[in-house]
Amino acid sequence: MALSKTTRDHDEIRKWAEARGAIPAEVKGTERGGEPGILRFEFPKAAQHNDSKLQEISWEDFFEKFDENNLELLYQDRTAEGEQSNFNKLIHPESEEHSSRKSNTKEHSGKKHKAA
Repeated sequence: MALSKTTRDHDEIRKWAEARGAIPAEVKGTERGGEPGILRFEFPKAAQHNDSKLQEISWEDFFEKFDENNLELLYQDRTAEGEQSNFNKLIHPESEEHSSRKSNTKEHSGKKHKAA
């Protein structure tokens, strides 16, 4: 079974994304008052790479929105077969205890989180 991890560490998130060629993006039409909208990563080889609803944003804007919304990145380094994994989800921690460990990386094998 492949384990997933969560982190709030900006350097770790950027390193994970860039190792996969992913760029920070927002879903068009979800922004409010000049703020970035719903956050996503756009992967160059993914089927939705040319999705017209995704708009590239700067890392600065991405992390500003990420922090303002108290998000964590739930991600996987490798698949169960050992291949590099692109699995990721931006989540809101469900508990105070969970969010108090905000800069630590945590491993999960099935914990539930509220999706962002």
